[in-house]
Amino acid sequence: MSVVTPAKANKRLHIALGRIVGWAIIGMISFIMIFPLWWVLRTALTESGSIYTNTTSLLPINPTTFNLERVLGLVSREEALAVGGSGATIDFSLFLRNSIIVTTLSVGGQVIFSAMAAYAFARLKFPLRDRLFSLFVAALMIPAVVTLIPNFVLMRELNWINTFQGIVAPRFLMTPFAVFFLRQFFLGINRELEEAAQIDGAGYATIFWRIVLPVSLTPLITLSILLAITEWNDYLWPLLVGRDENVRTLTVALGVFRQQTPQGLPDWSGMMAGAFVAMIPTLLLFLFLGRRTVNSIQFGPLK
Repeated sequence: MSVVTPAKANKRLHIALGRIVGWAIIGMISFIMIFPLWWVLRTALTESGSIYTNTTSLLPINPTTFNLERVLGLVSREEALAVGGSGATIDFSLFLRNSIIVTTLSVGGQVIFSAMAAYAFARLKFPLRDRLFSLFVAALMIPAVVTLIPNFVLMRELNWINTFQGIVAPRFLMTPFAVFFLRQFFLGINRELEEAAQIDGAGYATIFWRIVLPVSLTPLITLSILLAITEWNDYLWPLLVGRDENVRTLTVALGVFRQQTPQGLPDWSGMMAGAFVAMIPTLLLFLFLGRRTVNSIQFGPLK
């Protein structure tokens, strides 16, 4: 029978206290991150006329799904005005389609072309390769707002304002982050796989498409998730280039919805309902593929 000495008891007490403090910190951080999402849902489920009646309540006031129905276009303007709403509506299906098109094209282009560039930087030998890559990665330090005006002027000269290609073009080919992210993985892939393919007569294109990409599925999916969330939530560039309703994305539509309030005060219940509905695709994406994203932090190339 082991004897618990004062030193061991002290050590166990310190470990227990450390765990309690650690869990308390994790709980606090989780609360800070989740609370804004809950407040969006709470406001979306609150009746428009009761939005300012009890602002300290953590639960919806006079809970209703009317605001969600209004945003989805399931009620008329007259019905919305009758319950105290602004009457503003969102063509949700149209703007959802536009966001899906923009996100799919942007992510697909970035992943494919960034993978090509990353493989070239990782495997091909050409003059000034390393310096060119350093210059390319240095672009990560340039704020995106700096390139807004030059890109806007270019889109205007190409007559691509209020078009999908105008929204997608600046990030369709590649981004420094995507190239850097994939290059680090490609550098760790076992060269023997590629050398064996070269002995069999395969060229760089065959090796890239049939060997490198299949073994790089994890980082490619991870990059796609990160890019999809970024593109889906982007606001400023689609606002500048795609103000027309036919190409307006969901984030821009929510901003326009806020400006449509005739009384001057924002229609918070309707706006939060729209924001919550707009969050659902990214929440589902992270719910089903989030574990893969987290696990990718530990992934290693095929040795």
